[in-house]
Amino acid sequence: MKAVTVIIIFLNFFLNLHAQLYPIPSPSGEIKLLLSTSGYLNFTITRKGEELLQVNKMGFSFKGEPDMGADLTVLSKNEKEVNESWNPVIKSKHELVKNHYKEVVFKMIERSDLKRKLDLEIRVFDDGVAFRYRLYRSGIIGSREITSELTTYSLPAEAKAWVADYKSYSSGQEAEFKPLLLKELKSGVKAGLPLLIEKNIQSYLAIAEAKIVNYPGFYLGLDINTTSGKIALNTLLAPLKGEGDNGVKARFATEITTPWRVIMVGKQPGRLIESEIIQNLNDSCTLSDVSWIKPGISAWDHWWSGEVKMDMPTIKQYIDFAGIQGWPYMLIDWQWYGKFNSPESDITKADSKLNMQELLDYARDRRVKLWLWLYSNDVNRNSAFKDAFALYEKWGIAGVKIDFMERDDQEMVNWYREIIESAAQHHLMVDFHGAFKPDGIIRTFPNMITREGVLGEEFSKFSNRVTADHNLTIPFTRMLAGQMDYTPGGFLNVTREAFKKRSPTEVMNSRAAELAKFIIYESPFTVFSDHPDHVLGQPGADFLKLVPTVWDDIYVPSGYPGEHVVMVKRSGKQYFIGAMNNSTPRKLMLNLDFLPKGVYELTYWSDASDAGKFPTHVIKRKLIVTTTSSIKINMSSDGGYVGILNSIK
Repeated sequence: MKAVTVIIIFLNFFLNLHAQLYPIPSPSGEIKLLLSTSGYLNFTITRKGEELLQVNKMGFSFKGEPDMGADLTVLSKNEKEVNESWNPVIKSKHELVKNHYKEVVFKMIERSDLKRKLDLEIRVFDDGVAFRYRLYRSGIIGSREITSELTTYSLPAEAKAWVADYKSYSSGQEAEFKPLLLKELKSGVKAGLPLLIEKNIQSYLAIAEAKIVNYPGFYLGLDINTTSGKIALNTLLAPLKGEGDNGVKARFATEITTPWRVIMVGKQPGRLIESEIIQNLNDSCTLSDVSWIKPGISAWDHWWSGEVKMDMPTIKQYIDFAGIQGWPYMLIDWQWYGKFNSPESDITKADSKLNMQELLDYARDRRVKLWLWLYSNDVNRNSAFKDAFALYEKWGIAGVKIDFMERDDQEMVNWYREIIESAAQHHLMVDFHGAFKPDGIIRTFPNMITREGVLGEEFSKFSNRVTADHNLTIPFTRMLAGQMDYTPGGFLNVTREAFKKRSPTEVMNSRAAELAKFIIYESPFTVFSDHPDHVLGQPGADFLKLVPTVWDDIYVPSGYPGEHVVMVKRSGKQYFIGAMNNSTPRKLMLNLDFLPKGVYELTYWSDASDAGKFPTHVIKRKLIVTTTSSIKINMSSDGGYVGILNSIK
């Protein structure tokens, strides 16, 4: 036997003496995770024996310390199974959320002289896997500085992914999720989360994160160190301000726990939309009184159409609009306090053209409450939010829309939480714009009711990027993270060919597709984008008086990113059907066997036969159906469909 062979055998034998393998199954046993301590921590996820994903090189780099993650031994492991249900304050998807998982917490220590400790907490659900790290103080008093989280995700090179490349850590996370094969990824990519992956036509994954606290946001880059046939995606963390890509990402003087790293799993992409794994990984509601947190639709002033008119008649017109439609809110956007993003800005005083008390009284008489827009720098400067939030509570303001943060580094993440907690103390809901993706915090602080972080309808004002293909991709990608303030409601519907960037803003999908966004897109506080003159008395305006913004149940019977989606949501005893389509006209059949037995009246709004040429044309009809019925959903190019089912027997 050659000497080199003997050495290899000896090394493998030596490593295996120290390697430990820990299998963790999901409650049903369908998904299994196998953790290994050989070399760097690593694990493999399988479903029914099929390998889905490998997670490798689990560990960290620090400033002034050796890397950590290799040569760890397990001191203890604590196992438990949790099977519980809870009722969310804000029902984004379900009135009762099931939370069933198996958990193992590993306490580990290095064999090396440094003897640094690390905890690894793993939860395995029937619809995914989550893990997070806990790090401790070092032997030197003072802050430790994380420069990199080493964790990589290894997948087949031929797997398909939908990638939003943000290119910079300073952004409002407003980009398209573009489909490509993982092998087509370019060096330098900063892929935003959630990252949807099609391993094959029966295996869909999404890499996401949950419960981001005192830690930077997480992106995925291309790791050049990969094995044949595989692509490795490495963890990228947003650096602290002024540090740069290779600088410090997080500082901590005591212990720190990372956000949950989540791998969602489903046989179809629609199963991922139905999942509650992100909220389940967050803490229970911390607010003792939540009676003031009310979801609903809001009217929104001229900003979306590019015409800022900050005067009393304009604001009253939108308040009237909300009142006529039965919506609880009206949002007054930028310039209500005059000059913004300036040392002279005062977020406690309305512009001279506005009489705030008169507007508050006018809105109250119409059973409408007001929201106020704020520039983030004006909120933060001299801690202005403290006095302002107390004043807004006295005024009876319902919530604040805070804009232009455009970062998700550790300091910004902590700022979000400070603002959310302060707003809650003054009974204010929050809608962040120019924001990073949600992380399930709505469970803990339900006043954090929605946020942007999405390429939304307002981009139709100055680009041709808001296509039906994009609109049909974000439910399967960005929306997996949670609520998104897309601001639907454009009633100036035109074809793709006729679309132009102009004011007032046009939208390149059918009217029925626009209505469907109110069912399909998750946003308990839904901001309606268009002008009352474009809406009142028009086809579909009646539907907008009926559609809720929170839901007791959700079911996605059909759909594929960029092609089409059919979604069914229940509110009380009513069932709402929403469907959207790309540029290819489509006819679908929907079986109604999801309904409780009985007879139902279906009221639906669908594309007219000529909607491909005249997108504002809508057919409204009624139909009697039963649970054994199937209904036809006919959608034009860039079309849609909405329906409401009411039990009559």
